[in-house]
Amino acid sequence: MRHARGYRRLNRTHEHRKALWANMAGSLIEHEQIKTTLPKAKELRPIIEKMITLAKRGDLHARRQAAAKLKQDQYVTKLFDVLGPRYKDRQGGYVRVLKAGFRYGDMAPMAIIEFVDRDRDAKGAGDKARLAAEEAPEE
Repeated sequence: MRHARGYRRLNRTHEHRKALWANMAGSLIEHEQIKTTLPKAKELRPIIEKMITLAKRGDLHARRQAAAKLKQDQYVTKLFDVLGPRYKDRQGGYVRVLKAGFRYGDMAPMAIIEFVDRDRDAKGAGDKARLAAEEAPEE
């Protein structure tokens, strides 16, 4: 019986899971929509919801707590400058998980996790800017 088992282990060690959530949360903050497996998406939802709650608080201690969980400072900046004010009046439910069929290789159930009221131009914007910056010096 699985009483009081609070989370999915996903066949990973604690350190691997911690890095996985940091990377996935950063990608979700950057792109505002990512595609992953359904169990990972369901486990990522409470992590990212707590990050948004920290961003809504907006003080220095909350910023340092978020920086301890995320890998890069650019994610913390976007979290506190863009996402926190966007959801200031919303009482939870910042993220939705949509089922997206099954992966071709192994039939793993896939899901799309995205922010509610997301910015549709955010997905891939960093990659487009990086490619534009790489092409500019050559001319």
